[in-house]
Amino acid sequence: MISTSELTLSFSGRTLFENVSVKFVDGNCYGLIGANGAGKSTFLKILSGEIEQSSGLVIMDDGKTLSVLKQDQFAHEECEVIDVVLMGNAALYKIHEERKELYSKEEMTEAQGLRVGDLEVEFGEMGGYTAEADASSMLADLGINEDLHYKTMKELGPGEKIRVLLAQALFGDPDVLLLDEPTNQLDYQSVLWLEKYLMDIKNTVIVVSHDRHFLNKVCTHTADLDYKEIKIYPGNYDFWKKSSELSAAQRLDKNKKIEGRVKELEDFVRRFSANASKSKQATSRKKLIEKLSPEELPVSSRKSPYISFSPVSKCGTDVVKVKQVSHSVEGELVLNNVSFTINKNEKVAIIGDNSITKTTLLQILSGEITPDKGEVEWGDSVQFTSFPKDNTKFFDTGATLLEWLTGYSETNEIQEVRGFLGRMLFSGDDVKKVVSVLSGGEKARAMFSKMMVTSANTLIFDEPTDHLDLESISSLNDGLSAYSECIIFTSHDYELLNTVANRIIEVSPKGYFDQRTSFSEYMESEIVAKKRLSLK
Repeated sequence: MISTSELTLSFSGRTLFENVSVKFVDGNCYGLIGANGAGKSTFLKILSGEIEQSSGLVIMDDGKTLSVLKQDQFAHEECEVIDVVLMGNAALYKIHEERKELYSKEEMTEAQGLRVGDLEVEFGEMGGYTAEADASSMLADLGINEDLHYKTMKELGPGEKIRVLLAQALFGDPDVLLLDEPTNQLDYQSVLWLEKYLMDIKNTVIVVSHDRHFLNKVCTHTADLDYKEIKIYPGNYDFWKKSSELSAAQRLDKNKKIEGRVKELEDFVRRFSANASKSKQATSRKKLIEKLSPEELPVSSRKSPYISFSPVSKCGTDVVKVKQVSHSVEGELVLNNVSFTINKNEKVAIIGDNSITKTTLLQILSGEITPDKGEVEWGDSVQFTSFPKDNTKFFDTGATLLEWLTGYSETNEIQEVRGFLGRMLFSGDDVKKVVSVLSGGEKARAMFSKMMVTSANTLIFDEPTDHLDLESISSLNDGLSAYSECIIFTSHDYELLNTVANRIIEVSPKGYFDQRTSFSEYMESEIVAKKRLSLK
């Protein structure tokens, strides 16, 4: 078990959380949720000892071990991959290194020989002789091929490094496991493996994630960071969300009833306070008004944008035809003879393990790049708008947010533009912000407002949930589910993929595979599983 007592963190005049006292119990998995900037990652860093709180205590039972998923991909550049995983069991790795050093000596002293004997006993008792095989098995489960296990970390790509660091966090079977965005840069199969792993372990797990499906699968409890405090609720994310929405609605309803009652009493007092025969009743009602007061609702750090795309016209039957498209990036083939036709009302998820392949295909569809071979033919009635993974070029300007979005509006009506920005939580002086200094989440919401103002009948998205909080992701999910025309998108968000897509196209440098089905059915199909192996 790990707990906090009156934990407070303040810096630069801002208090992130105050007097937080919570207990995280053995055998439970806690989903730590809250708005962007609420302090979720900071709280995990305090629990792990990486940063120090302003006041209060972090308490962990004696003899318990703690492991954390580290985000520094460059921490072990010169180390072999297998050793980085073994480091996850600090006690075992210390013995492993001491053994290695002693065995490297040309000649041992008597004392060193005795020490080796002691180390061998400890090493065996800790499962050291199977440790490398166990680490290799875990790496393989996370999609790190065996030929990479004895390479140095600097030889791996960013996504591969993240998986190695995840294996490191899991390897020592820690009593307390802290995971900050563990599904980032994992492929779908690795996420499914991690879900099963976390559902089977009996230790304490605290996880921060924006993946709603992942939170729903693995979490037994939800730790809600809001109003500068943390409250723990039984149940997964969906259960918490429904319960919190019901509770908020009940409080609002109670306040409305109180306000209505107060108005009735005030009306009576105004009418009869000067009436001698009813002055006593009026006085009584005045006292009742003083006792009745609506509950003061605290201001939540959570805010949900309203994302709704309204096409100005319908698409024709054939939205876009991709004909024998091949393309290379920096000399590497990423698309190989890809052909498909997307029809009206289809919502197509482009999936695959290679992010460059998926992004390149969307860049070709949106006209950002021209394919080396083949062609793309859009239907005459199609008007598309896109959300690129890298939106830097759109914000390389000194324009204010209001000026920026007005430039994309056909009407140039200021109030209409303000309305679109307001839906994306930009109100008041927010619209005067220079777009080049917006945060990642703000830029994403600005791009949604740009797409909404165009009223296009085909939407293209490349990883639209990056930088979004759970509220924004849910709003985007609702907006895409309700959209009546064509969508082409990539995402790592399982819930978004499964609730929006009605067709899956998987692409890799070796080819592609196309099937009209939901995402979950696609992933669970044995026939598809065999076909997917051919794309590896």
